[in-house]
Amino acid sequence: MATKKINPQDMPVEDKLKNLYQLQTIYTEIDKIKTLRGELPLEVQDLEDEVTGLQARINNFATDINTMKANDVELHHSIDQAKAMIEKFTKDLDEVRNNREYDSLNKEIEFQNLEVELAEKRLRENAKKESIAADEIEKIRVVIDDKKLTLEDKKSELDDIISETRQKEEELRDEAKKKELLIEPRLLMAYKRIRKAARNGLGIVCVERDACGGCFNKIPPQRQLDIKMSKKVIVCEYCGRIIVDPDLVGVKVEKKADAAPKKRSIRRLKKAEAASEEKKD
Repeated sequence: MATKKINPQDMPVEDKLKNLYQLQTIYTEIDKIKTLRGELPLEVQDLEDEVTGLQARINNFATDINTMKANDVELHHSIDQAKAMIEKFTKDLDEVRNNREYDSLNKEIEFQNLEVELAEKRLRENAKKESIAADEIEKIRVVIDDKKLTLEDKKSELDDIISETRQKEEELRDEAKKKELLIEPRLLMAYKRIRKAARNGLGIVCVERDACGGCFNKIPPQRQLDIKMSKKVIVCEYCGRIIVDPDLVGVKVEKKADAAPKKRSIRRLKKAEAASEEKKD
């Protein structure tokens, strides 16, 4: 006879806490694997972003050069037109009938000469800008080549680490998915939110030496009793982590050492010993 599947919402709080703590241990193992990779993933991402940004700069310079070259074509065309007009007006000077026409043609010739000078000036400016842009492109390409070599080394190093831990990580992630199915969705969502906010990735912790195992703040005795009874989900009032009784999840924690005897008690003990010695004498 097949066993009936229990709805996570109908589970006792003890079982919910156990499943949640077991999920935390799986996530902790995954976090350890990620720690092995260190800052490499971020370094690889930063290098990729740098290369992309540098390539975008090259594209922008190339676009500027193409725009200036197109403008150069228009300027050369303008110069040709202006020179043709100058030639025409110069010929027309031989056929003028009065001073008014003569002055008018001279002004047109002067204007067209200014147009040629302006266009040639712009051509020189464009040539200078194009040269600067081309130099910048070459400099950036050198930087990109250097960044790409570094990126290849970093990627190779990261791939080696990932290949070594991939199988273990995949197994842990599959195990985590199965465990998540045994946890009430609302509780799971709350746990993940707490875990994400926690600096060390711990969303659920045990009581350790009468304190929260996450932030190590003291837990009042009554609250400790409530945690030990495991009748409801209790969170730390300081850090917000879920707190569980270590005995419930099978975790051995260091017991709080007995308080040292007070000085008054020590003095009384010494007096009692001295009195006992006098009676013997």
